[in-house]
Formats: sequence, C-alpha cells, structure tokens
Amino acid sequence: MSAYDSYVRVIEAQTRQIATTQRAAIELAGQWVAEALARQRFLFAFGTGHSHMIAEEIFYRAGGLVRAIPMLEEPLMLHEHAVDSTWKEREAGYAERILARYPVDAGDVVVIASNGGRNAVPIELALGARARGAKTVALTNRAQSFAWPSRHPSGLRLAEVTDVVIDNCGVNGDATLQVAGIPTPVGPTSSITGFYAINLIILSAMEIAARQGTPPDVYVSSNTSGDEHNAQLIAGLRSSNPHL
Repeated sequence: MSAYDSYVRVIEAQTRQIATTQRAAIELAGQWVAEALARQRFLFAFGTGHSHMIAEEIFYRAGGLVRAIPMLEEPLMLHEHAVDSTWKEREAGYAERILARYPVDAGDVVVIASNGGRNAVPIELALGARARGAKTVALTNRAQSFAWPSRHPSGLRLAEVTDVVIDNCGVNGDATLQVAGIPTPVGPTSSITGFYAINLIILSAMEIAARQGTPPDVYVSSNTSGDEHNAQLIAGLRSSNPHL
C-alpha cells in the first residue's frame, strides 16, 4: 500500500475512534462551553509548538464562535525560533505570564492542547486556569503522554490536572507510518485530529446553546458578506480579546 493510501486509512481510523470513544468527553466540554456562552463568558484555547494552531483554529473563523479567544505566546510557537520554543515550553513558572494577559475567570472554559502532555507550561496553564475558576479540557495523546515521565515538578501530566480529557487517539511519537528507505516514522496526525476534536466541541456547544434559546454569535466569512456583520460583533469585545 502506498504512503498516500496508508495515511488516508490512519486519519480515517483516528477520527472515527475519536468520534466513538471520546464522544462523552467532547459533549461534556460542549455543554460547558454552551453554559459559558449563555453567561457571556469565553472559550479559550492554548497550545505550544504545533499545538498552538489548535488555539488559532477557534479564532476569527467563518462559522466560528465570536466569544472564542486563542492564548498565543510567540516564543512558544515555531516561527521565531523553533529550537528555543522546545525548551521554553518546559519552563516552570512561564504559564502565569501568559495567563496574566487574558481575562480567564470563573465561568470560562479553557482547552489546553498538548500532544505529549508532559511539559510544564501546558500543565501549569491548566492549573492556573482551574485556580481562577475556569473549566479545563485537555486535548492530548494518552498513548504518548503516559509512555514518558512528566517534566513538571509535580510529576503530573496534563491529563491528570484538567476537569475532562479528550484523547486524540494518536500513537506514541505522533508519526504513524513506516516508509521504505526512511529510518524514522513519518505522517504525524495530532494537528488534524486536534482540529477535528475542537470543532466537535464547538459544534456541540452551538447546538446546545441554540436549543436552549441562547444562540451564540458566529462569524460570517469576510470573503462573502461578513464584514459589517463581524464588525458589529467585534465592537464590544476588543477589551476582552487582545487579538481583535
């Protein structure tokens, strides 16, 4: 079987596994988000390295929630200095600097995406969000996370410090395929499955909120007729969202 066909099979299998085995956790997170929206609170999302893209996925999207805020810290991404970001996400104490920039409070929901689930910053960000009264959701890879020791002084992993855990159903090391002539595995999946899972949370929340009579504000594509619609929604949120 070609690498193309093998990867298609892997992605289909992992997304199907998420949909079946993680449904209860996803729908619970969706319920929490619906409750937050009804109270005019927020959905936050955070990740380091490639997982930061899952935080950006919730933000300013056509068909996406207006009350969704990504927690973005450039030194923990990849575009400034990828190697440095690998070391910075292991630093105890760093997460409080990030939390200080965002209005996380009781009634909010914070999704923390970390495939490995063992580095200090995601773990401490979850702990800090819980201390502020927010509900916390881990989006992680159990197979990888529990195959390796925590890098946090507590010895705990992300999956052990949040209110609910959603497993991305990936493999240890993330890369899924062996290709002839290449000595190491290829074909990572955690970004695709992360986008899938967080959108399932949001869709569940939207449906619940609408059914309960509190339909959430949603962006319309700015490449259609969305400019005026979006501008009206954004106007009242600039003080809460530093990225608008």
